[in-house]
Amino acid sequence: MLLDVQNLHVHYGAIHALKGVSFNVDRGEIVTLIGANGAGKSTVLRTISGLIRPTDGSMSYWAARAGSPGGAEQQVNLCSLAAHKLVDLGISQVPEGRRIFSNLTVMDNLELGAYRRRDKAEIERDFQMVFDLFPRLKERRAQAAGTLSGGEQQMLAMGRGLMSRPDLLLLDEPSMGLAPLLVKEIFQVIARINQSGTAILLVEQNASMALAVARRAYVLETGSIALQGAAADLAKDSRVQAAYLGSA
Repeated sequence: MLLDVQNLHVHYGAIHALKGVSFNVDRGEIVTLIGANGAGKSTVLRTISGLIRPTDGSMSYWAARAGSPGGAEQQVNLCSLAAHKLVDLGISQVPEGRRIFSNLTVMDNLELGAYRRRDKAEIERDFQMVFDLFPRLKERRAQAAGTLSGGEQQMLAMGRGLMSRPDLLLLDEPSMGLAPLLVKEIFQVIARINQSGTAILLVEQNASMALAVARRAYVLETGSIALQGAAADLAKDSRVQAAYLGSA
């Protein structure tokens, strides 16, 4: 177990956005949350990352590097933890809409992803890892991030997230606004990131691509889990096909 979320409730004022959401993520797997726009998918990620406080429920994370002796796992309660502390625990979020720093260079953005780290040799190695995943970023490393294409900005946002060397990567709508060929490329990279050992919690409206890359999936409807199971099984479910895959 890496992340365990139980009976999570979130309110935006009088709006009950999440209504008893429960799910988990194991080490090294991809779990996806799919659902219609407004179902609560991004709210889940924002709550995990400390940007929103839950009104009820629990979020437990098993950190392998929370200052524990010998790197032993330590269970951490995320519900009251400040957002910036999550980076030290091994959690990194790639937000919806990319949120890159447009006036800074590609390298500046990547360096900001490693701002909590002091292991210079390892940081340099991770720069090369990011450039291996995204060769276009290497070509454009001195270029202002705001001049990149939408697809390149998404690559930069993902690369910046990886520079903290996370154990759990939270991906929020990585395919949003991208051409189909770029969507395919982004999901190939997601699979490669996971193959290197990083667990991924993926929020995605492109249900077909999300279910193809994930091991397990949860379907969110109006703030509640409506369906859950192996991603391959849900892809064959007639309800999922009718609602999210464009077939009956």
